[in-house]
Amino acid sequence: MAKILDRLLLFIYSLSIGVISVFAILRMSDLVPPLGDYMDGATLQITVITVAAILFLLSIRFFYISIRRERVHIPSIDQRTEYGDIQISVETIENLCLKAASRVRGAKDLKARMRVTEAGLEIMIRAVVEGDVSIPAMTTDIQKQVHDYLQETTGIPVSNVAVYIANVAQSTAIKSRVE
Repeated sequence: MAKILDRLLLFIYSLSIGVISVFAILRMSDLVPPLGDYMDGATLQITVITVAAILFLLSIRFFYISIRRERVHIPSIDQRTEYGDIQISVETIENLCLKAASRVRGAKDLKARMRVTEAGLEIMIRAVVEGDVSIPAMTTDIQKQVHDYLQETTGIPVSNVAVYIANVAQSTAIKSRVE
């Protein structure tokens, strides 16, 4: 939300500076009559002070944004142990899921996604299976392998492992013809 507001403010700021610059160029070229011809002195002074104050505040905001350090938050799972804190990135956990699922015969083109819930990790494995494999047996093996491997390796509870079979691949075995 803050970034959208900053972009809107930057747009308004840029547009304002552009309009003021064009007006100043036209005024200095005597193509536009002085503003005093349109407004009385007090109104002109209040208008100029207000516009200058707003542009100054926007300048301070943009200066602050340009020098502050961005806090890059890498999504991770945080654990506290008796020895200190442990952070495991989401990418690491997804790679561990893929490693465990790849041990199951018949699964290929694996992809993993995960979500953190109060009950533990919810893992979604997408796979393509080879044509000669029992899908229910293979998916059960994937679920068990991923669940057990993750809990042993990371110590993070796994609440659910869902397996989505995207397609069935054709066997690459070529049958020989006898004529």
